[in-house]
Amino acid sequence: MAEQAENNNKQTEAESTQDAQANVEEAQQEQAEHKGQQEMPFALIHGEAMTQLPLDLYIPPDALEVILEQFEGPLDLLLYLIRKQNLDVLEIDVFEITKQYMQYVELMKVIQLELAAEYLVMAAMLAEIKSRILLPRPKEVEEEEEDPRAELIRRLQDYERFKQAAEDLDELPRMGRDTYEVEIKPPEYNAQKAHPDVDFNELMLAFSDVLHRANMYTEHEVAKEKLSTRERMSQILNQLNQGDFVPFTRLFTVEEGKAGVVVTFLATLELIKEQLIELVQNETFGPIHVKAKSS
Repeated sequence: MAEQAENNNKQTEAESTQDAQANVEEAQQEQAEHKGQQEMPFALIHGEAMTQLPLDLYIPPDALEVILEQFEGPLDLLLYLIRKQNLDVLEIDVFEITKQYMQYVELMKVIQLELAAEYLVMAAMLAEIKSRILLPRPKEVEEEEEDPRAELIRRLQDYERFKQAAEDLDELPRMGRDTYEVEIKPPEYNAQKAHPDVDFNELMLAFSDVLHRANMYTEHEVAKEKLSTRERMSQILNQLNQGDFVPFTRLFTVEEGKAGVVVTFLATLELIKEQLIELVQNETFGPIHVKAKSS
């Protein structure tokens, strides 16, 4: 029994040692793979590895990879290096770029065709620039003509500005991606109205107060005295019974208002019509006097 237990212990120790060695080997392998991934270059420039991309350059995940004698890596990086004058455009094999581009288009087909079209424009421009540089030109034309590479630099700058603007727009909150509409219906709540608890005596007191205030604002109506033309004719005759001339304006009482003036004037006209009084004026625009006719 003791020997069997000792053998079991030895077997267990051996298995533990093997497991520990396996774990160490696995960790070393993972570390080596991770180190290899970290040191994997993004591109090769004249045979030298480029392990870090510029901070102001963004390369799409599915960017076109070109393989040339002087450069091996994404086409975006190649154009970036040309713009920064780290590579001479004369050293680039434009034919090889065009060939690889056509293969790229065949693979892409309909997927991201706009991206492929951008590369086609750049490849065509590189071919034009290289041909214009290599072809002999007269000195007069060479002095007046602008450097063809300047147009490429300008196009690259415009391309970067538009690409940066597109990235800025893409970072803005987007409905359905960053934010979502949520519709929440408020819970139904039936509020119960509380009926007022008012004593009848308090109600009568309030009503009495309203009546008291209403009495304070009672209007006083003044009845207008009815004026009669016949009565006013008698009053005028009584005023002229002494036979003296009376000024025409003295017949009117302004305190009676407009109605009294009108009634007096009508009474005067009626008396003249009946030839009971007469009007006298000594001169034009002179004062008018009234006198009762002698019977």
